[in-house]
Amino acid sequence: MTRDSRRDLLGRIPAVGAGLALMAWGPAAEAQAKETKEKKEEEISPTEDLMREHGVLNRILLIYEEAVRRLTRRDELPPETLQEAATIVRTFVEDYHEKLEEEFLFPRFEKADQQVELVKTLRSQHQAGRTLTDQIRSLAKLPGMKDEDDRRKLSRSLRLFIRMYRPHEAREDTVLFPAFRKIVSPNEFDSLGEQFEEREHRLFGEDGFARMVDRVAAIEKKLGIYDLAQFTPKGD
Repeated sequence: MTRDSRRDLLGRIPAVGAGLALMAWGPAAEAQAKETKEKKEEEISPTEDLMREHGVLNRILLIYEEAVRRLTRRDELPPETLQEAATIVRTFVEDYHEKLEEEFLFPRFEKADQQVELVKTLRSQHQAGRTLTDQIRSLAKLPGMKDEDDRRKLSRSLRLFIRMYRPHEAREDTVLFPAFRKIVSPNEFDSLGEQFEEREHRLFGEDGFARMVDRVAAIEKKLGIYDLAQFTPKGD
């Protein structure tokens, strides 16, 4: 082989290698890469996950406000609507959402000596909320709904719950959650997102969050407060 022939052969090797790489890539590998990219784009961060769960809680608070309005005016209030709302609070908000905060967020803030007083208050409010939920679930039954004294107690428990959780979740969304990124590494932050998702799927199924939103929407429809447009102020 002449020197020119060897030079020509060596010059062709990179092109051949690139061609082999493209053949190895193929449709299957391309589809896998696309799936990985889409999965990455769909991943929800732990704080975003907690904040959208606050959206469910906010809609429950709207249901509670409607219940208070009906109790005050002595309008009809189907007991099953309030029972269902309080059950969602117990299972999804208190036994799942708040447990995530208590298990994964609060200890890390305490260890880092950050937002300690806020965390202490939030813990205390979680416990107070569970006590109020016990009262609401106990009173929101057909016999209690007919007794005037029980209706007043129920209305009071609902008002206290609403009054506490409006600022509670707002403080978490605007102070605690933004500060959380500063006390954990990016890898730890991403890992927590996966743990949150795994627990949600284990407790409520693959579409657990969507199903929870549907349950809340069903209560809103039964109470006539689902249509968002009705909350728009009317002009003069």
